Amino acid sequence: MKQVVKNNFSLTVPVRSVNESFARTAVAAFVSQLDPTIDQINDIKTAVSEAVTNCIVHAYRESIGNIYIKAYIYTNNTVCIKIKDKGVGIDNVSKAMEPLFTTGAGERAGLGFSVMESFMDSLKVTSKKDKGTLVTMTKKISVRVSGNAK
Repeated sequence: MKQVVKNNFSLTVPVRSVNESFARTAVAAFVSQLDPTIDQINDIKTAVSEAVTNCIVHAYRESIGNIYIKAYIYTNNTVCIKIKDKGVGIDNVSKAMEPLFTTGAGERAGLGFSVMESFMDSLKVTSKKDKGTLVTMTKKISVRVSGNAK
């Protein structure tokens, strides 16, 4: 059955580290209309943070590009978040999604996709060389009755 969009928003920010917390907070504020638990909102914030950080670190090696964020709330209380860049792309998505794999230097742990996957219900990554990467994440928000999640 096709999902019906109840609400949506989009945001475009330059690839700058100061925009990571802004993107995370903007998505959390949007999702808050569903009255998620603290754990659910923290999961979403963490996953968005990882996806945006990947764009900042990897997408635009020698230039400043944009990060495109779209979020959708469906009538079944599922949130879909799409984070896209138009950067260098990922040569091998399967390899990039392996824990501890990184093309970043120094302190990079290579856990971004693993973290996203662990905090969201689904994660899909598509990428084309020199065209960019799209990360699509979904999470079902439990309906709360009298302060208890169902």
